[in-house]
Amino acid sequence: MLSTLALHMQTVAVGWQLYTLTGSALDLGLLGLVQFVPTIALTLVGGHVADRSDRRVVVVVCQVAQAGASVALAVGSHGGWLGRGSVLAIVGVLGAAQAFANPSRTALLPRLVPLAQIPRAIASVTSATQTSRIVGPALGGLLYDFGPAIVYVTVAALYLVGAALIAVIRDGQSAREREDDTPASLFSGVVFIWSRRLLRGLISLDLVAVLLGGATALLPIYARDVLGTGPGGLGLLRAAPAIGALVSSVVLARRPVQHGAGPIFFGAVLVFGVATIVFGVSTNLLVSLAALTVLGAADLLSVVIRHSLVQMRTPDGMRGRVSAVHSVSTNTSNQLGEFESGVLAALLGPVPAVVLGGVGTIVVAALWMYRFPELRRFHLADS
Repeated sequence: MLSTLALHMQTVAVGWQLYTLTGSALDLGLLGLVQFVPTIALTLVGGHVADRSDRRVVVVVCQVAQAGASVALAVGSHGGWLGRGSVLAIVGVLGAAQAFANPSRTALLPRLVPLAQIPRAIASVTSATQTSRIVGPALGGLLYDFGPAIVYVTVAALYLVGAALIAVIRDGQSAREREDDTPASLFSGVVFIWSRRLLRGLISLDLVAVLLGGATALLPIYARDVLGTGPGGLGLLRAAPAIGALVSSVVLARRPVQHGAGPIFFGAVLVFGVATIVFGVSTNLLVSLAALTVLGAADLLSVVIRHSLVQMRTPDGMRGRVSAVHSVSTNTSNQLGEFESGVLAALLGPVPAVVLGGVGTIVVAALWMYRFPELRRFHLADS
């Protein structure tokens, strides 16, 4: 919860600060690109390490690195030397630490609960992190009024406290079979997913849909230029998807999806696309907040179904590497989606960029219904 709170406070501060420095939509897209590169370079290695190391230690070390990068942002902001290049470089370090930690963090959860309870556990954990996603952007926007350095110092403290709490989790790891460190082992997560058509279709749909629906990268532009609000309004826009996701996760924690997971998954993707279009054309803050709330609820529903299926159909000895591939696909689509949105906004304007993304998401969902008919029929209860 604390690391998620820190991440989203930081996202608001960095986005607003960079847009204030440069006024460039393309630079907002570059924030996604500088996180994409370490995601591609490090996540598979992080998954390999997760299956051979204490997953708690990996997460702790990465969060300490994130705290250090946040301190650098604070010092640079306070000293007045933080510019476009240094912001992008430090964000790249943050992205590298996040990319390396994600497989270990994801693979740790199934060791703490019985297999049959994984969908409910994922929904419950998501409820906690979504609370942080709601509070984080709003708190980041409010604290930014006192200066960006205040935000970054607070973020660094949250990362350190979160790392300390993760360190005392009782994992109870059993001894793991030792495999040779070979390229085949490194990419075995890719082979595992590719050999299972259901997982391949599920993950590829998410990758393409999120790639097209990266509207959140343009929230600083919408806040200032379309909706006429300030950092506080940006914080609310950042928080709105998390509010919808929190409501969705609370419902799923009590009533987890089991039967009919396939149709529900496709319905969530379609609603995500429609909500993206509504947000794109809205010039009213309340309507925009409502659209983002629905978007967040639909996205969370699809995420819980996807994560549950992947974790339930993966043996523990492979979960780090499979989680790494899953993380690469998710984070790559998010970060490249931000870059794609920034480029389109620079070429066409923010509104056409967001609307085209929403339409594209709907078209892709329809194509995947035809291409992967088994996605329309799967049940989590069968896993």
